[in-house]
Amino acid sequence: MKKLLRFLREYKKESILAPLFKLLEASFELFVPLVMAEIIDVGIAGRDYACIGRMGALLVLLAAVGLAASLTAQYFAAKAAVGFCAGMKRELFAHIQKFSFADMDELGASTMITRITSDAGQVQNGVNLVLRLFLRSPFIVFGAMVMAFTVDVKAALIFVVAIPLLSAVVFGVMAASIPRYKKVQQALDRLLGRTRENLAGARVLRTFHKQGEEREKFTGENGELNRLQQAVGRIAALMNPITYLILNGAVIALIYTGAVQVNAGALTQGEVVALINYMSQILVELVKLANLIVSVNKAVACGDRIQEIFEREPGLAAPVGGTGRAESGERFAASSARTEKAVVFEHVGFTYPGSSEESLTDIDFSAERGESIGIIGGTGSGKTSLVHLLPGFYGVTSGRLLIDGREVGDYDAEELRKKVGIVLQKSVLFKGTVRSNLLWGKKDATEEEMWRALRIAQAEEFVRGKRDGLDERVEQEGRNFSGGQRQRLAIARAIVRRPEILILDDSASALDYATDAALRRAIREELTDMTLFIVSQRAASVRNTDRIVVLEDGRIVGLGNHDKLRETCGVYREICRVSGKEET
Repeated sequence: MKKLLRFLREYKKESILAPLFKLLEASFELFVPLVMAEIIDVGIAGRDYACIGRMGALLVLLAAVGLAASLTAQYFAAKAAVGFCAGMKRELFAHIQKFSFADMDELGASTMITRITSDAGQVQNGVNLVLRLFLRSPFIVFGAMVMAFTVDVKAALIFVVAIPLLSAVVFGVMAASIPRYKKVQQALDRLLGRTRENLAGARVLRTFHKQGEEREKFTGENGELNRLQQAVGRIAALMNPITYLILNGAVIALIYTGAVQVNAGALTQGEVVALINYMSQILVELVKLANLIVSVNKAVACGDRIQEIFEREPGLAAPVGGTGRAESGERFAASSARTEKAVVFEHVGFTYPGSSEESLTDIDFSAERGESIGIIGGTGSGKTSLVHLLPGFYGVTSGRLLIDGREVGDYDAEELRKKVGIVLQKSVLFKGTVRSNLLWGKKDATEEEMWRALRIAQAEEFVRGKRDGLDERVEQEGRNFSGGQRQRLAIARAIVRRPEILILDDSASALDYATDAALRRAIREELTDMTLFIVSQRAASVRNTDRIVVLEDGRIVGLGNHDKLRETCGVYREICRVSGKEET
């Protein structure tokens, strides 16, 4: 949590002025009991109406100045807290964007959503409360005790006993509740993950009639969260009654002592009232301090969870994540040399984080510059795992993967992304326009470049058919386009960047055979210098590539062109038969 305070550096002035104005307000508040004592002992006792008027006006002045100081403090505290949280969220989001697929798989989307929303809100609230109350409440408590000593030493000794007792209660509750708040947030992560999964898969749940089973799982996780919240709530609930019990006992002792002193003539009635007022101020401020500590406990627990994300080294940080054998100077040297071998797999093995078995084993082949490579195999054969190694989404666990003669792990992430373009299995479009989505591929792309990319991706016709053309509105996730249109726009977005290596990861699955064939023909004719990887389960999609890699259970079982594999590879023949293309 301490490391997060760096986000307050831009708000040093506000962070200093907010507590200072709160202390100014508290100072005025400490004078109120003395003014009240003067009204009782002089004004009321002596029927001095002029004194009552003067002291009443002074009370109004103290209230007005205190209100102005309080509002000013609230303004500076809110500005600092909101700015702090905005900066923290901005950097946290940027940090999450650097995570590799392996990081995302391990952490999970739900926990990161919780930390950037709920946890960040708790931290913001904690910072706001600390700036306003962390100095004010102790100042009032000890200031009231000092003022009580100026009134009467004997009566003030009651304060000396009450304050340590209250402190023990407050800090005891704090020590018991902090670890439990962390467990509550972890349970909230699990519940959010369950909710997100159910909402995303609502149709599948209904198809397989699993609503009851998922409802039971949700009820169990929700019950666990409820139990943890109740446990920490019971501990926090002890705070107010125990503090009130101690303070009210102190008030009783104070009234008794004051009565004896007044009877003996050592104290005036106004001074007793002043002492009781000071004790009441301490009561109010300690209750505020207790609630503040509970809120700060939550903020600290949430801040620690956010800091965990910041302290995690992103998998996409430079270097991307290979073997890292190159020296730092060599690793980041700009290399314009281009080898004939665009991609080389040297006995590559890959295991997903947390898995005990390899997903890819002994992958050994190379791709020439400008060559087209088809990747085919059954479901779960490792096709997507293989091509996800090229842009560095995952790092190889054994062997070497080279692009232009350099290991993938020795590239800077941004440099590698410029070389390798990929269209994922699930086509994702972002809210905006067709133009804004294409500009994701190349920020300074001209209209001519965009239309050329759309033409190659077989998307030009339907985009021109839209009323606004390139400025046609795109809803979130491209909901206002069909599946095939989304895929073609995603392909155009990758093509407009003109990467040296283009990966189409089963990204034409929603296209009919004619459109798929036209797409592959356009890519082959117009992007002759680009190394192309086409991943598909359809033999027709890869049959015209220069070479085809056939995978089964993460291993290469066939490598060659269509005609050669039909003769030598039984797995490929079976794929052709199933897809109805064996007669070709």
